[in-house]
Amino acid sequence: MTESVSDAEIVVSSEPVPSGEKTAERENGEKIAGRETVVYETRIEPTVIESIGEKIKAQLFTRFGFIRPKPEEIQLVSIDKYYEPYMKVSGRYASDYYRKSVYMVGVDNKVEEVILSNQKYRPNRPSDSSARDRNMIKIQGEERLKTEVKVSLMLDKFGQEVARKDFPPAPTEEKPDEILAAFGVKEIPPEADLNIIRSRIFKRPKDVHRLVTEVFEVHERALIYAPRFRVLYTNVNTGEGKAVEFDGVTAQRIQRPRPLSRYLQRST
Repeated sequence: MTESVSDAEIVVSSEPVPSGEKTAERENGEKIAGRETVVYETRIEPTVIESIGEKIKAQLFTRFGFIRPKPEEIQLVSIDKYYEPYMKVSGRYASDYYRKSVYMVGVDNKVEEVILSNQKYRPNRPSDSSARDRNMIKIQGEERLKTEVKVSLMLDKFGQEVARKDFPPAPTEEKPDEILAAFGVKEIPPEADLNIIRSRIFKRPKDVHRLVTEVFEVHERALIYAPRFRVLYTNVNTGEGKAVEFDGVTAQRIQRPRPLSRYLQRST
């Protein structure tokens, strides 16, 4: 069982501060940043999205990889705007600890006793026949080690990592809360990002005998809401419907990821 006796105070930060507040620094040194809310400005008009969609709408209904309906058979049903949430979180985990270690030291085979730091050791003959002229003493001790892991993540609402190059910055809205309320956007659970970054970096070494310090801190947290347009089309001959989504900042088509996260829970 791992001992928890330490030479200094153990610090493990895990409690978030309320959304919108700055980093909370407590007496024991733990730091968890408050979560900032950012809403990107919409830079693309719906008419532009409609024009782009007209060029690709027939592709949405392709059958067998090459059979496409005529463009006039595909009708626009609706263009709806919504906001897609992303989580930006950065932090670090560090530990300063001791682990047990055993040192085998060779001595002359004529030596009957070794005294180190007032501790007596009796040499033993090694089982390895290649060391016939040497006996061994076993010294038990401790080794001090330090580890540190830093990470900065950009995550989608499913907890999957998003490449930063695929997430360009944009101007932000001055009143984000009002916009999110107007669109009925549900906030991501308050500890979702903390759960994810903790699972990535909070990994205590397996060989810990006793801890000196242990630190888990999150110094950057933000919810970023990006504008999106969902365009719905229908095939007038078959009644089949298809949807395509576009970025409201860049007008790029959105490829929807699969919801694989085990960290996030829907709000009821």
